[in-house]
Amino acid sequence: MKKVAIVTLIGYYNYGNRLQNYATQEVIKDLGYEVQTIIYYKRVEARKEALNVAIKRKMTSFLNKTNKQRYYTLKNKLIHILYKDLIYKRRRAFKLFTQTNISETDIIYDDYIFNNLAEDYDFFVTGSDQVWHPFIGDKPLYFLTFAPKGKRIAYAPSFGVAELPESCLEDYKKYISEIPYLSVREQSGADIIKKLTGREAIVLVDPTLMLTKEKWMSISKPAVHKPSRRYLLTYFLGELSNDAKKLIKTIAAHRNLEVVQLATFKDKKRFTADPAEFIDYVNSSDIVLTDSFHGTLFSILFEKPFIVFNRIGIGPSIVSRIETLLSKFKLESRRWQSMKGKNMDDLMNDLFEIDFSHVPSILEAERKKALGFLKMALNAE
Repeated sequence: MKKVAIVTLIGYYNYGNRLQNYATQEVIKDLGYEVQTIIYYKRVEARKEALNVAIKRKMTSFLNKTNKQRYYTLKNKLIHILYKDLIYKRRRAFKLFTQTNISETDIIYDDYIFNNLAEDYDFFVTGSDQVWHPFIGDKPLYFLTFAPKGKRIAYAPSFGVAELPESCLEDYKKYISEIPYLSVREQSGADIIKKLTGREAIVLVDPTLMLTKEKWMSISKPAVHKPSRRYLLTYFLGELSNDAKKLIKTIAAHRNLEVVQLATFKDKKRFTADPAEFIDYVNSSDIVLTDSFHGTLFSILFEKPFIVFNRIGIGPSIVSRIETLLSKFKLESRRWQSMKGKNMDDLMNDLFEIDFSHVPSILEAERKKALGFLKMALNAE
């Protein structure tokens, strides 16, 4: 049996990251391949410098940040001090999910990955996730530069931004030009590639949409702290706007729903819910409010009423990928910007009245397109 290696971001804390990794694995396995995800940690040589030099270097780095970046740097450090035990429990739960559901390499690769790894697998797949984000380190790895060109496949990777900084254009042009089988997750990514290399990249749905609801439910598990009564689910990776806070309270009171908050220290007992529980939380909810791409995606897949908010916080905008997703499934009206300003009666009706009848046919066509791309790239036809 031929072997395929997945090269993706490894994050034992993010639902979308773990679930897209699992989905990519399962889609390729179903085509008849043995699949593993490469675990990679770069060997970092300890700096040999005097204490005063180290302090000066760190202070200079901190002072070079914008005020907003400084705020979030300090905030994250404080959070990791205050919630160290909770963060550890969450990471442990995510690792257990991974060990149960995803085949990872037993070896932790360092510089070896750039030299001999190509001999161990027939194909290498980079994606999906934001593996091509300009702020991600180890870029040659995520462009598969260590592998022979004929073994390189880009399966729905994301740039995470609508525009690349000038500093990485030359490298990206070279890396992308050397990948024979090229696809992306967002239209903005296809636009970047066209502008940079002149090549047309096919836009494919995130691999999590390639699996049926039944497949997802087969690896889900009842959430330990799921309410016994009906509930509203929130999943925000950024801060909540005043509009979001007000809407959550209004919907909960209007529909007599409990509020369940994922991935926030404000709801500590649910902070450690693993990806299998995440699936159950979304599937069992009455409505989902989110600023997350995968929060939106699973709401669509499970046909749950949902509202998408713009993300507030540091870092580049994620609007492009959510816009691509909503546009593809003709659900642009589910953005909060399209709903705000309505009177309360109309708003409450519109929040829960959502037509998913057109989604299955779109999903079928998108799955067929993605499978066609993978079969061609993997020589599976």
